[in-house]
Amino acid sequence: MRRSFSSGFLILPVRMTGQRLRLPAMVVSSMLLSLQCRIILAAVLLAAAPGSAFGQSAPSRAAALPHASASHDGYVGSAACAQCHQGIAESFAKASMGHSLTPITPELLKTLPLGVPDANSLFDPKSNHHFEVRSENGKLIESEYEIGASGQEVFRDTHAMDWIIGTGENGFGALLRRDDYLFQAPLSRYTQAARWELSPGYQNQDDGFNRVIQPGCIYCHSGRPQPIAGHNGSYRDPAFTQTSIGCENCHGPGAAHIDAMQKGKVTKNASIVNPAHLSSQLADDICMSCHQAGDVRVLQPGKTYQDFRPGEPLERTVAIFQIPPTRDNPPNEDHVEHYYSMSLSKCFLATRNLPTEKQMRCISCHNPHVEPTAAEAPAYFKSKCLACHSEASCTAPRAARQATTPGDNCIGCHMPQRNIRVISHSSATNHRIVRAPNEPFPDETFNQTTSAMPDLIELNPAGARGAGALPPSALIRLQAYSLLKAEGNAQFAQPWLNTLTELETSSPENAFVQASLGHRDLEDHKYAEAISHLQHSLRLDPLQALVYVELSAALDQIAAQSGKHDEAIQAARKAVALEPFNAGVRKTLIYQLVQDKQYDQVEAEMERYLQIFPEDDRMREMLAIAKQ
Repeated sequence: MRRSFSSGFLILPVRMTGQRLRLPAMVVSSMLLSLQCRIILAAVLLAAAPGSAFGQSAPSRAAALPHASASHDGYVGSAACAQCHQGIAESFAKASMGHSLTPITPELLKTLPLGVPDANSLFDPKSNHHFEVRSENGKLIESEYEIGASGQEVFRDTHAMDWIIGTGENGFGALLRRDDYLFQAPLSRYTQAARWELSPGYQNQDDGFNRVIQPGCIYCHSGRPQPIAGHNGSYRDPAFTQTSIGCENCHGPGAAHIDAMQKGKVTKNASIVNPAHLSSQLADDICMSCHQAGDVRVLQPGKTYQDFRPGEPLERTVAIFQIPPTRDNPPNEDHVEHYYSMSLSKCFLATRNLPTEKQMRCISCHNPHVEPTAAEAPAYFKSKCLACHSEASCTAPRAARQATTPGDNCIGCHMPQRNIRVISHSSATNHRIVRAPNEPFPDETFNQTTSAMPDLIELNPAGARGAGALPPSALIRLQAYSLLKAEGNAQFAQPWLNTLTELETSSPENAFVQASLGHRDLEDHKYAEAISHLQHSLRLDPLQALVYVELSAALDQIAAQSGKHDEAIQAARKAVALEPFNAGVRKTLIYQLVQDKQYDQVEAEMERYLQIFPEDDRMREMLAIAKQ
């Protein structure tokens, strides 16, 4: 069963009864791409609705792109590319990726579906909170509020949105900026339901306007984001050097190409990456960087998502892992699992040993520059099928073929749309091409692990894939096991411990290894040892908010005997400084102040907490108790 990845927030219960605080498993925030992307920016909701307001307005936005000079890493922006490739730029701007993120302007507001009040408001009985969205003075406004038993307003939290994310096929959401941080808004517009409802994940937990946008998520929904390392959810100003996905996301930095062309040094690739000229694996790696989530992703040491360059193995930047499926629990996800699903198709398996030009790959069927409309898609993709097959290949009865909408729709039968479980009112194409709907998975599906790594599948090793794949480094495996273990997958506890024991000797000066050793000792109630390892980790890398949280917990246990909580409080304050919009981190500080009986400070921190998280009714109740 697929897990819903945590949002990166470590939610800690605040207990005023004197009970000890029990921490969940440690997760270092710097390595998170969570499948929060499935839940948070999946709100975002896939691709453009053909003929939607967004699709119609795309060409004018392409024409309005500002000129961009080369950045220090060679990126120039799509406007520079459009000077020579105007036709492609205009076509791409109409496609989903070409307007994946759109600044909210008064002109854009006129295209948004805000005219039906009943479809713009929502009451959530689980939280007892009301939500609404409206247009006001050229801005898109979202609000969350609560009405008390006597009819008075308990709280109201209102913010102006800055960007629309997503393009309308399934729906779209909104992003806002506060201080240097980016957040997802609690309401998203769902096309199928024709109304605004809770954004994905909010059905499980109300994060208000405080669900930070992870760098690994926004990387796939924008052109060039600028996250600040070590400060989860914080971005430079401007947050994006290019808003929507652009030419360089797939072709790499363009400065050297422009320079070569200006100097007349025309070659086949002319210092730019053409995915069609790459090996199938390297071409697919470009698509996998955003269209393959897996069960867990792990950045390589010292890497960020901005470090990936088309034409290089994706594994140099990030390793993608899948829990091995079984016959009792076969693969059943379509959302952001496009490559993995395709790799289990007979078409893919039958061609992988053929010459490169005959191998099936993502761009065998998809041209990112062109997106057919809903009406055009059946014929467009049928032509892709007929590049390898013939009309006579189909053995279905003619009546069955004509019963599809439209008739003889190859993808309607062989790549059906299915509901996305983690996103309401949404569907995605199943990329495992099947001959018949109930076609069993190939045996290879259940034999993808290697002797060197029998408990996980790495989907994107740089070299051979399959049984001949080399295992990733022990450090990468440790991080993967840590994330999976933190999600409650008990089967990874022992591999995590075994790998940690190996790294304790071979890589003692690695910050993540030391943090993991501290976590191990904290779980084993070896508090002095845990403190030593956690402090060692923070000396190696001081930008680890959640390591400060665990250090605070370990120091708290020592303080329980001495009665001195100063160091535990100091560690919690450092965590808050690094992640000020993390509710769990702030609760840790409040808890430590309670333990030290600093009740004036407790009340002040609760007040500050509720200024940021007014939706937290439990904290409001506890503040009322503290004031009695």
